[in-house]
Amino acid sequence: MFDWFDYHGHMCISFELLGLSTFDFLKDNNYLPYPIHQVRHMAFQLCQAVKFLHDNKLTHTDLKPENILFVNSDYELTYNLEKKRDERSVKSTAVRVVDFGSATFDHEHHSTIVSTRHYRAPEVILELGWSQPCDVWSIGCIIFEYYVGFTLFQTHDNREHLAMMERILGPIPSRMIRKTRKQKYFYRGRLDWDENTSAGRYVRENCKPLRRYLTSEAEEHHQLFDLIESMLEYEPAKRLTLGEALQHPFFARLRAEPPTAKLWDSSRDISR
Repeated sequence: MFDWFDYHGHMCISFELLGLSTFDFLKDNNYLPYPIHQVRHMAFQLCQAVKFLHDNKLTHTDLKPENILFVNSDYELTYNLEKKRDERSVKSTAVRVVDFGSATFDHEHHSTIVSTRHYRAPEVILELGWSQPCDVWSIGCIIFEYYVGFTLFQTHDNREHLAMMERILGPIPSRMIRKTRKQKYFYRGRLDWDENTSAGRYVRENCKPLRRYLTSEAEEHHQLFDLIESMLEYEPAKRLTLGEALQHPFFARLRAEPPTAKLWDSSRDISR
């Protein structure tokens, strides 16, 4: 925040002028995935920023590529002879997290449903209650999207969403199934899902186990997917924290770089 002022009874706040969102840049670039070194830098900043919120007992609840903006979205243009099209490469991957309209402190009322559909954690869908780990799930979905160029869970239906999760991540834990009030999605302790319907075929044909989305066998790609898997742990209590995420081997080369000037004071308490 640069400044604030009152205009005829309206509180006005002045922020830095930012560039395109990471989603809009992806869309304008024909959904060409970000290179892995850019994924690493954006993901690292995202984890740092949201960890600051979590350290102050705050959950963003609406993390998605649209709410992560480049500081400057200027790009270099190259021509891809094979695909016969221009391709953009952003010059700087410095990003900011925006849109705190749904952010919730631990002591405040928690709405039953939060997060944009594609980035919604299983505990939210199953109405098991939520806290900071739901942000970590969203970040896992976002990082995957940066890497492949498309949404991990492309659906608008709860049952289909859960089926996609099982296809990509394996069975939903029985403890979560027993605890949820949304028993209409389950039968005899398992997801009630018919793979022979058109929806079932869609999920089978368009979703696959997470590691099969790897585009390279290089170590850094496997490190990235290990990080994503840890963020997409079904059980919130077992899900990676962002403090742990920042120590993950995928970020080792960034931790080794000289620290840059902080844009926020991570020791500041904003929870009161």
